[in-house]
Amino acid sequence: MVRREQVTIECRQLSVGYDGRAVLEEVDLSLRSGEVWCLLGQNGRGKTTLFRTLLGFIRPLSGEILLNGRALDRWSAAERARMIAYVPQVHQSMFPFSVEEVVLFGRTAHLGLFASPGRRDKAVAARAIEMLGIEHLADRAFPEISGGERQMVMLARALAQEARMMILDEPASNLDYGNQVLLLRKVQELVREGIGIVMATHAPEQALHLGARVVTLEERRAVAWPHAREALVPEVMKRVYGVEIDMISTEDSRGTPLRFFSPLQP
Repeated sequence: MVRREQVTIECRQLSVGYDGRAVLEEVDLSLRSGEVWCLLGQNGRGKTTLFRTLLGFIRPLSGEILLNGRALDRWSAAERARMIAYVPQVHQSMFPFSVEEVVLFGRTAHLGLFASPGRRDKAVAARAIEMLGIEHLADRAFPEISGGERQMVMLARALAQEARMMILDEPASNLDYGNQVLLLRKVQELVREGIGIVMATHAPEQALHLGARVVTLEERRAVAWPHAREALVPEVMKRVYGVEIDMISTEDSRGTPLRFFSPLQP
């Protein structure tokens, strides 16, 4: 289903923001397909702004972004879309497209201006729907399904895009516990297939579960950690979330280390 080209995104001394006001400064990151990164930070610290800048939706205030070694603004929007897929936080549609049609929109980056989806495009979309286990929703109108179901549909649309890098902005925020587990399993499967995942989350334990690399957003700084276990400690979590946090260390039935975090009671 996916193509095997390597995709790299490099940020060099990158500053991002709006109207000349930086929300993140001097960001140095190197993201590659086949890796998973989790962004941790309070709301308003610049996660979505960073994502939109990496996607080329807004221009950086300073610094540079290289996509496969070439300046991001030298790639066309269609070229970027064939390499990087995006799943935003909020998915609303006033038009009664079916779930199948919404997923098929992921093929737009591979079609000509006036081309219609062909047999292969429909097969790729059907496979994405199957991978996410949402076949039962295929004929439903997208505006009529739940927020959590929409999240899974948008992930299927990103899969249908066949990009080698996927940026997910809090993908588990509207999911029940069972679908959160399903999502994390799908993320692991995609990484094993060589797709890069960059996702924002408000559940630090997810980074450990995924064996992810971590970026913590701290006072206009983006700090990269090569291993989740290095970032997921009380002193770092306090800097990220601004409260005293207690850490509980344990292991699951297979002996895999687990960490859980809880704010200390006053």
